[in-house]
This record gives sequence, structure tokens and C-alpha cells, in this order.
Amino acid sequence: MASLDIHKLLLFSSIFRVVLIVYGEWQDAHMEVRYTDVDYLVFSDASSLMALGDSPYKRTTYRYSPLLAFLLLPNSLVHRSWGKFLFSSSDILVGYFIYYILKMRKVPENLCNYSVMTWLFNPFTFTIGTRGNCEPIVCAMILWILICLMKGNVLQSAFWYGLVVHFRIYPIIYSIPIIVVLDPNFFPSGQKPVLRNWSDVQGKRPKDGNGWHTLHNLLKSIFTRDRLLFGLVSGLVFLVCTGLFFCLYGWEFLNEALLYHLTRTDPRHNFSIYFYHIYLHYGHDISVVEKLISFLPQFLVQLVLIFSFAQDLPFCLFVQTVAFVAFNKVITAQYFVWFFCLLPLILPWSKMKLKWDGLSCILLWIGAQTHWLMWGYLLEFKGKNVFLQLWVASLVFLAANIFILVMIIRQHKCASVFKSLEYAKKLESILESN
Repeated sequence: MASLDIHKLLLFSSIFRVVLIVYGEWQDAHMEVRYTDVDYLVFSDASSLMALGDSPYKRTTYRYSPLLAFLLLPNSLVHRSWGKFLFSSSDILVGYFIYYILKMRKVPENLCNYSVMTWLFNPFTFTIGTRGNCEPIVCAMILWILICLMKGNVLQSAFWYGLVVHFRIYPIIYSIPIIVVLDPNFFPSGQKPVLRNWSDVQGKRPKDGNGWHTLHNLLKSIFTRDRLLFGLVSGLVFLVCTGLFFCLYGWEFLNEALLYHLTRTDPRHNFSIYFYHIYLHYGHDISVVEKLISFLPQFLVQLVLIFSFAQDLPFCLFVQTVAFVAFNKVITAQYFVWFFCLLPLILPWSKMKLKWDGLSCILLWIGAQTHWLMWGYLLEFKGKNVFLQLWVASLVFLAANIFILVMIIRQHKCASVFKSLEYAKKLESILESN
């Protein structure tokens, strides 16, 4: 088979997305079922209000950062499809960033391009931008943060991380693994290795056994320059953005853009196993104990995954995101894009063969989702009382996600992104000399 060309892939993908956007305009005008996502109408209305000098939160159900409404101002000035082209351009940029990251990790050209194709030609991804969903912007920012970290540009990665957490709150889950790898033992290739404690490496105790000296060394190893820089800069960017919009739009901004997502409940359109409980108690206050119980499994799974796989940062972010979505109180189809942008980054290190295990996982995931959608259709469009069946379908979907995640973890070959071969060789020679 002829070698694939990344430029041709990106060009074809761009043309394909333009065709879908144009077709979407035709479908919206001539068919009962609209192609455009209802969220895009919300974004556009909020942007129109901002263009008039009003608060975007006068548009009910707009629960995003004002930055999104600001980016869509040309919807009112140029064309209503501006946002779709912006989101689709971000979609293409994600494909290029995937290619760039894999090339930085010395993956062969053809394998890079096949991995990129799993993003560019995934029906979930090429429709989400063309229908007017903003998730490709978030995906592009996350991949750019990875690139900055791999290049050793901690300051720039911190800036974009603070911005993306403000823009869309869920990337906050990536803070711990990023902080973990910002350690002198994890650094980009080409950067000189720094050994914190040579006496520990050589198996010797330091001459100064003073407890304060030991505590000082411990704190110094934890609160490194890069960790402090990343935490302070990202936190400052988040607070500046949040503070600025709080001054402009007050508590309405905080409640709609941030606090709402922490307490969100959705009795319908929700793949989560918690949806039935939410439906039964919708409109009533849920106790703090119930909230903690629903949050605890998600929190514990995140910690286990972080401290098991943080060294392989792209893989860690992928399994974190899959688990976060699977155990979340609210799951909608757009959330799947969060981990689809990270999937191509781990494929070259997977021992899973597409023919059997890979195909089985794909069919299981699609089958579990289709099963849920069948009951969801009967509930939403036919008015059938199938809440219990839909809850069982949610349990099946969770089980399918857990099974596939375990399969992926078992078949993955962990490979550190940051640990220098030069450091590994030097450490090996030290240990051998003892």
C-alpha cells in the first residue's frame, strides 16, 4: 500500500468538513430534523446578546465561559456558520497535533498517519464540529499543552492549562498527573539530567542525619521550580479570567459557567448509572452524603490511575478521561470526544490487534451504546415508561466501558514521554558500580 501523506489527509478532511457544513445548512432549511446541534443555537444567541452589549447569560441554558460567546461574535457580523468553521478548523488542528506528538515520540510515518485517521475519520469527531459543538477547541488546547510539556515549555503549558480549565472545567482532572511528571527525573529529551539525591541512588545514607535536613530535602524534591511555576501561572490565569468575567457578569456567570457543572443533574439524555436516582429525586435536595457516595468511586479510580500511569502521560490522560466519563453523574455523547482525541496517542504502544480484540472492543462499545439509545428513543420520542430498562442499559454501558478500559490497560506498553535515555544509562551505570 502506498505511503500515506499527512498533508493530503488534512486537506481531504478539511474539504469533507466544509461539505458537511454546507449540507447541514441545506438540511436545516429543508428537513424537519435539523443537522445543527441545539447547543450551537444557544452559543449563537449568547454571542448575539454579547454583540449588543448585553450579558450572554440572558440566553437561558448558556452555561459556558463568555470566551466562547466572544469567539462566535462573527456569527452575527459575518455568517451564522462562522462557529462551525471555527470548531471544524480546531478539529483539523487536533489531527495535526496528534501527528506532531507522535513524530516527536519517533513513531514511524505510516503508523502516525493511521493513528491520525482514527480521529479525522471518526463519525463522532467529524460530525461534532460541523454540527456546531465547541469540544474540538478544548481537545486542541489539551494536545497543545502536551506538546508544550514535551518541549519543556512549562510556562506556556501552564498558561494554556489555566485557560482551558476556565473554558471547560473538566480538564482539572489532569492537574495531578501533570504536577507528578514535572519532576527533575521526568524531563524532555535533550535536557540535561538532574539527580536530586545521589546518595539515595547509590544506596548510601547522607552524612547529615539531621531530621530537619531530611525534611528540607523532601520538601525540595516535592516543591520543585517547575511544579511551583506551573501551579502559580495556571492558577493565576484561571483566577484572572474568572475574576474578569465575574466583574462583567457577576454571580450569574459563576453560577452558570462554573458552579452549575459541579452540581449538574440531568434526568434524561444521560448515559450515567445515576440518572434513575436523579430522575426519582429531581426537584428535591440531594443530601451531602449521597453526593459524596456518587463522587467517591470516581475520585478513587482517578487516584489509582494517576499514580499507576502518570509516567506515560498521554496514556494516563486517556484512561483518566475514560474513567471520569464512565463514572460521571452526567454523560452525554459529546463527552466521548474528550477521550477520542487522546486515543490516537496511545495506539502505537498497544499490543491489541484490530482483527480480534480491537474489533470486539469496538463492537461491544457501539452495541452497549446502541442498546441504551433504543430505550432512550422509546422514552423520549414514544413516551414509554422504560426508566428501569434505561437504567439497566446504563449499567450495561458502564460494564462495557470498564471491560474495554481493562483490556486497553492490559494490552498497553507503558513508555515514558519525559524520562531521558541519558539519565537512565547514567543511573544504570551507578547501580552497576555498586
